[in-house]
Amino acid sequence: MAEYDMKLALETGILPTRYWHTLEDGRVMCDLCPRACKLHEGQRGLCFVRENRNGEILLNTYGRSSGYCVDPIEKKPLNHYLPGTPVLSFGTAGCNLACKFCQNWDISKSREVDTLSDSAAPDTIARVARDLGCRSVAYTYNDPVIFMEYAIDTAIACHELGIKSVAVTAGYICDEPRMEFFKYMDAANVDLKAFTDRFYWKITGGHLQPVLDTLVYLKQETDVWFELTTLLIPGENDSDKELDEMTRWVVEQLGPDVPMHFTAFHPDWKMMDKPPTPPATLTKARRIAMENGVRYAYTGNVIDEKGGSTYCHQCGQILIGRMQYILSQWNLREDGCCNKCGTPCPGLFEKEPGTWGARRLPVRLKDYAKAATA
Repeated sequence: MAEYDMKLALETGILPTRYWHTLEDGRVMCDLCPRACKLHEGQRGLCFVRENRNGEILLNTYGRSSGYCVDPIEKKPLNHYLPGTPVLSFGTAGCNLACKFCQNWDISKSREVDTLSDSAAPDTIARVARDLGCRSVAYTYNDPVIFMEYAIDTAIACHELGIKSVAVTAGYICDEPRMEFFKYMDAANVDLKAFTDRFYWKITGGHLQPVLDTLVYLKQETDVWFELTTLLIPGENDSDKELDEMTRWVVEQLGPDVPMHFTAFHPDWKMMDKPPTPPATLTKARRIAMENGVRYAYTGNVIDEKGGSTYCHQCGQILIGRMQYILSQWNLREDGCCNKCGTPCPGLFEKEPGTWGARRLPVRLKDYAKAATA
């Protein structure tokens, strides 16, 4: 990361960035994500948080957040990463995709400064996470790619206190910033929104290939633990053919041990005309995935104990029973292996599962910052 005045960045919310270049016509092109926004002076990119000011791209939400909350790690969703533990979650505003079905549109599509109602320095976030007993901090609600400088600084502060960093992202990022961003992440949940470029372009305003590139990069070039999520929308990305092609690609390119989460859509934002996803569609997707070799396939946004639980792919025993976000069974040895047949379960597991449960605890970090200076 480039050197800059942290105090000034926190006071103003403005931070110089490095992924951009000047075009011959005087505009500045942002090189952070494949959108490649070309901006005149004063213009902001589609993400709304990176703008051309005085001929350079600045991040205008550094240290600002739409809110902080302690969640179960399973809500990210991550089922193989410190199960049962609490994670301090936060996001900013804006997004570099334009998903018509966005379930967090009030944050990701916000153009109002008032959305950023809380603020905190990276070291404050790390300290509060530690004090609240969180094993990790998640950059979520909107995509951390667009506030990567803030996320990276927070990750560095968290690592100094032994706190893990989790990115919840669509993976829509260019090669060079991808390398820098994930260098500081310990785990990720990546939205694989569909498996056709038609869907990506029509529904999100993006393209499929950059996301696939991110997934292959994570698998081949990093030690980041990652899981995949696909929100199944009736009539858009839930056909047997597309699910078959997607899950075959995952096994062939990423391996059988990358968990896949198939989650239920509900009408929201600009897709109010679509019905909610039937639970049977999620069960079908899980079955297709497992038939194609995905060892850990899950259903989400529905009550489905079978679809939410983790099974040993060798002997079939329940390793981690789940009812929504509550753990009901734990049959892993201290080394993360099945206590019946000894087969390893991939992921990061502690000797005992966490006991956070399904609680959601909103947190005002401003109050913690005041307490620290009192």
